[in-house]
Amino acid sequence: MALSRRVVATLALAAALPFAATACGGDSGGSGGGGGGGGGDTIVIGTKFDQPGLGMRNPDGKMTGFDVDVATYVAQELGYAPDKIEWKEAPSSQRENLIQNGQVTFIAATYSITDARKEKVSFAGPYLITGQSLLVRSDNNDITGKASLDGKVLCSVSGSTPAQKIKDEYPKVQLQQYDTYSACVEALKNGAVDAVTTDEVILAGYAAQSPGAFKIVGEPFSTERYGIGLKKDDNELKTKINGALKKMEDSGAWKAAFDKNLGPAGITAPAPPPIDQ
Repeated sequence: MALSRRVVATLALAAALPFAATACGGDSGGSGGGGGGGGGDTIVIGTKFDQPGLGMRNPDGKMTGFDVDVATYVAQELGYAPDKIEWKEAPSSQRENLIQNGQVTFIAATYSITDARKEKVSFAGPYLITGQSLLVRSDNNDITGKASLDGKVLCSVSGSTPAQKIKDEYPKVQLQQYDTYSACVEALKNGAVDAVTTDEVILAGYAAQSPGAFKIVGEPFSTERYGIGLKKDDNELKTKINGALKKMEDSGAWKAAFDKNLGPAGITAPAPPPIDQ
């Protein structure tokens, strides 16, 4: 299941980012309910704080993005109103630890479902399918896709599946790993790296944030299935989250959230993916 193929480089829609807020709250603490949700006054949810269109903490503290909307919908189905959500930043390299240590009830943070991760945590979903791609400066004509990466300096995030794929399959690439994609994009802007690689929906958000500065090149070269991460073998909570995701998809709320958050970046909503049972 693929997303629409071309994200226009000169996106003039940055004004649509950040998007209408769906929830707000702190970035730490709280008494998130476990054992299927609904076990306390508040719930702590992990997400990204620096990914436009997906998980973004705005200057006023409000959270916006598709992952945020999905997580908010799920939390409501678990019995938590939006003002009872406490948001905790979940960098890629820290997600498993946050779940295992009980610092969050669940994580919705562009979290690809992989066999290696399933050894440490469980996943509900998937709720979105995308693919790894490349973001370059708009004046770059050397990189046109994965076949033109030899000798180039790429940036990705520590602990991410795109970084691992580059290390495993592209030995002639010089990979720089940062803690956040926003740091990678800043390095690209400054000429410290030749390209940023991660999932296309993430790159589209950054392209929309800086109209005319960047472009996405080539075809996606992986399949990434985003799921909601939770404590391993918490089957009760997994079943409830899957039920909430199915309800969100069937009701049209999933497509509305996608169109609101990712439509301004030039991406057409695909059909929602089937949920693993």
